[in-house]
Amino acid sequence: MLTGIKKKLFASAMALAMGVSTFAVNADAAEFNWRFSNLYGRGTAFGEVYESLAKNIEEGSNGRIKVQVLFSGEGVGTSGLLGAVKSGLVTMGAPFQSMHAGELPAGVVEIGLPGGTDDPAKLQDLFHNQGWDKILTKAYGSQGMTWLEPYIQPAVYVLTKKPINSIEDFKGLKIRAPGAYGKFLRNLGASPVSLAWSEIYTSLATGVIDGSIGSNMIDHRDGNHVEVAKYMYKLPLAGAQVLPIVVNRNAWKKLPDDLKAVVRRATEKHAEDQLRLSRQWEAEAVKEMEAKGLKWSPEPSEADRAAWAKAGAGLWDEYSAKDKFSKELIDVLRAQK
Repeated sequence: MLTGIKKKLFASAMALAMGVSTFAVNADAAEFNWRFSNLYGRGTAFGEVYESLAKNIEEGSNGRIKVQVLFSGEGVGTSGLLGAVKSGLVTMGAPFQSMHAGELPAGVVEIGLPGGTDDPAKLQDLFHNQGWDKILTKAYGSQGMTWLEPYIQPAVYVLTKKPINSIEDFKGLKIRAPGAYGKFLRNLGASPVSLAWSEIYTSLATGVIDGSIGSNMIDHRDGNHVEVAKYMYKLPLAGAQVLPIVVNRNAWKKLPDDLKAVVRRATEKHAEDQLRLSRQWEAEAVKEMEAKGLKWSPEPSEADRAAWAKAGAGLWDEYSAKDKFSKELIDVLRAQK
């Protein structure tokens, strides 16, 4: 008995050393104790949806799987999230693929390159009928992860401290825009910066950056970014984002088939919730930010629209050359168009 108590105390100490709570460290509480890391802070709209996913896994498994939700900065930073899932430091993750462009180039294609569709039905078809699910299963599997049901979030817009009256105004601006978003803005003369979502507000307020992608309107609202940057450019960098839920492959293999089915169903429900709620939240977020002083850029000219389209045109070729999985994904995209 004394040995068991010592083991539990050691587990608690390890959890505290990681900067997380000791929830679910008692191995007797469930057959499987998972840590689930996401990108958002506590109390944010999307953070609550991730909590619902964890709850659905617990309830669907009748308590056989316990899931501890870790929010932004709680033990794992945004840029370290994918590596944490690979290593097993956390069991499950909801990464922002643009933060991991060097580790998993195919993830940047998965989230959505400029010029891709914003139609949820077409995106579902792309993933489930056109073969993207099989390609991404291989891509994530090659790095020790199991890829589960992806979910769709709204369009990506850029918020700046100064108004963008023409496309020329992007030149020289430092803008938080990781991955392909950063490459896109660099093609317009901006200087992209890679920062975690939790760093955006302070970086805007102190002048470290001049603007940021959110990565969607809801993120801008939840981060109170409009307090320090009031100007939104009218053209989206991408019409939609598709993000995955990934699980450490060794942890996944330990699950019996019935629990694997429970987790898959929970991620499918999570994808439905994200799509249903995010469209509603996007409209609400815009209204709330406008009430706080958000101002939209003037209507872009035809020349600006042409320059915007040109900035994204070369990215498909660039990412196709990154690795074999990216090429396979883009080959499917081109065949679909």
